[in-house]
Amino acid sequence: MPHSYSKERETATMSSLDIEKIRRDFPILRREIDGKRLVYLDNAATSQKPLSMINCLNEYYQRYNANVHRGIHTLSEEATALYEGTRETVRRFIDARESCEIIFTRGTTEAINLVAYSWGRQNVLPGDEIVLSPMEHHSNLVPWQVLAQEREAKLVFLDLTEDGEINMETAAKLIGPRTKLLTITQMSNVLGTITPVQELARLAHKQGAVVLVDGAQGVPHLETSVQNLEVDFLAFSMHKMLGPTGVGVLWGKKELLNAMPPFMYGGDMISSVARERSRYNELPWKFEAGTPNIADVIASGQAIDYLNALGMETVREHEVEITRYALSRLKELKGITIYGPKDATKRGGVVSFNMPDIHPHDLGQILSDAGIAIRAGHHCCQPLMKDLKVMGTARASFYIYNTFVEVDMLMAALREADKVMGNVACR
Repeated sequence: MPHSYSKERETATMSSLDIEKIRRDFPILRREIDGKRLVYLDNAATSQKPLSMINCLNEYYQRYNANVHRGIHTLSEEATALYEGTRETVRRFIDARESCEIIFTRGTTEAINLVAYSWGRQNVLPGDEIVLSPMEHHSNLVPWQVLAQEREAKLVFLDLTEDGEINMETAAKLIGPRTKLLTITQMSNVLGTITPVQELARLAHKQGAVVLVDGAQGVPHLETSVQNLEVDFLAFSMHKMLGPTGVGVLWGKKELLNAMPPFMYGGDMISSVARERSRYNELPWKFEAGTPNIADVIASGQAIDYLNALGMETVREHEVEITRYALSRLKELKGITIYGPKDATKRGGVVSFNMPDIHPHDLGQILSDAGIAIRAGHHCCQPLMKDLKVMGTARASFYIYNTFVEVDMLMAALREADKVMGNVACR
């Protein structure tokens, strides 16, 4: 029999977070779509934004709009203090040693490209191997394809188990003396798989390789310490963790960043300029050419403050519970295929699935008509889709403001979609 919704169950499993209070902090969640309450389940693409972050963004333009690092007047000094204060906030959030190791970029994509361009072209040589997983987002695949072609290096892909986890037995064999770089997702945006980063990093470091982690999905949901992960680079985006779009972070070990040439050239990344030669600035500004995204960086600090107030352990606890509930409910649908680990503790709040005889795009449109926002398609992971032997999947992804009630609403909409498409797939 299908599960019936239990208010007592939700209260018991989500007591560590006051979800209704949290939801009041997000104005967009009060929106209706064609008269239906918005159910936002596309958090792996981007999260929604709390009012405190929105207000912080507005305050910059209303009170201290000025360029940073270049002025001695009050507005510039205030903006600079807040901008650099966010760098320190990020440092503490990911447990980095020094704030100069925090580089602001436009997003995870730019951060990875920075490493590929600046570190990769100095260090990757013909015959070297770059090791990746089959789960990588295009942003953590295409830059390395280009680099490998340019440098006559080779891409090596790890194996996955049937449940979509890294096969560590074969990983120990594939990460070898020719490995120059291991570049790996912290959490898959399709399968939800949480990667054993520390174990893989230790294997890579034994071979003298450098390790980069794509934390776009992991950092917003998992308590992340770059010291504990034992990696060399970490890239992530603020828009997936309550912050604005257009801000990313690259963390790198100071000694690696110091040895890397700048990624872009121009103002603020220099310490002095003559007609024929320039001397570059110190870290982190060496990698931040031009006027940065000041307002959004400052507002990103407010987003991190919001997550810190909740506690990342509590964020993770909520995610495990709602994912476990979603997995159990989705299994009620006859013929459904759910991708990724079966155990909610081994995956993030991302559930990709396919229903029999319904194209993911059709499913996404039907759910949208019901006010439910999910993702449908290849999720910028076309090679993984080929491995799964599908063109794409439907994907529901959860965050701090999602509830069991919304999972039940998703289930009701999926049953209706099944009727609309003329199937009899539900028990």
